[in-house]
Amino acid sequence: MSDEERPSSKDEVSVSQLDRVKQEYTDAARQILARSMRGVAKTKLTPDMLTLAGVSLCLAGAVVVGFEERNEKLFFWLGGSLFVIGSIADILDGALARAASKGTVFGAFLDSTFDRLGEAAMLAAIGLVFMRDGNEVALVATFAAVIGSFLVSYTRAKAEALGLRADIGFGSRVERVVLISVGLGLAPWGLLQWPIYILAAMAWVTVVQRMLFVRKQLRELAEQTA
Repeated sequence: MSDEERPSSKDEVSVSQLDRVKQEYTDAARQILARSMRGVAKTKLTPDMLTLAGVSLCLAGAVVVGFEERNEKLFFWLGGSLFVIGSIADILDGALARAASKGTVFGAFLDSTFDRLGEAAMLAAIGLVFMRDGNEVALVATFAAVIGSFLVSYTRAKAEALGLRADIGFGSRVERVVLISVGLGLAPWGLLQWPIYILAAMAWVTVVQRMLFVRKQLRELAEQTA
C-alpha cells in the first residue's frame, strides 16, 4: 500500500469538507478492495509480487508511449492501458497485505518507492512526447508535475515521521493516475497537455495545503502545551 493511502492516527485534527468527502470515498474503496482480496489472500500470491508486477507494467507502458510516433492511437492507448493495469496492481497489493496479513515494513517501503518510479517513468515518456512536438510549455508543466508529485508524497511522509497528519488534498496518487490515464486516452487528438496542466496545478496546490495543515497542527500543539 502506498504511503498516500495509509490511515493516520491524528484523526482529531479538523479538516475541510472536501477532504472529508475524499476520506469517505477512500475508506469505501479500501473496504471494497479488502473484500475482493479475501479469496486471493488464500493463494501464494504476495503483496510484493503485485508491487513488482505493477511497476513492471507501468515501466512497460512508459516505453510503449515513447514509440507513439509510429501509431498514436495504438501506442498511446496500449501504453495507457499498461499504466492503468500496473497502477491497479499497485493498489491491490495494499488490499492483499491487509486481507492476508502478509504486509511487511520492507514491503511497504518497496511499494512506496516503486509508486514513484512507475509514475515518474510515465511522466518522463509524456515529457518526451511534448519535446518532440516542440511544446515547451507542456514540457515545463510535466517537469512541474513530476516535482509536485514527489513533494506530495514527501510532505506526508515527513509529517508522519513527526507524528502529524498530511493526508489532505486531491493530488494524491489515485487522482494523479486518473489524470495521466485520461491524458493518454485523449492524446491522439492533441489533448494530452490539458490533463498534465491540471495534474501539475493540483499537485502543487496539495503540497501547499499539506504544508499549511502541518503548520496548523504544530500551532495547535503549541497552544495545548502553553
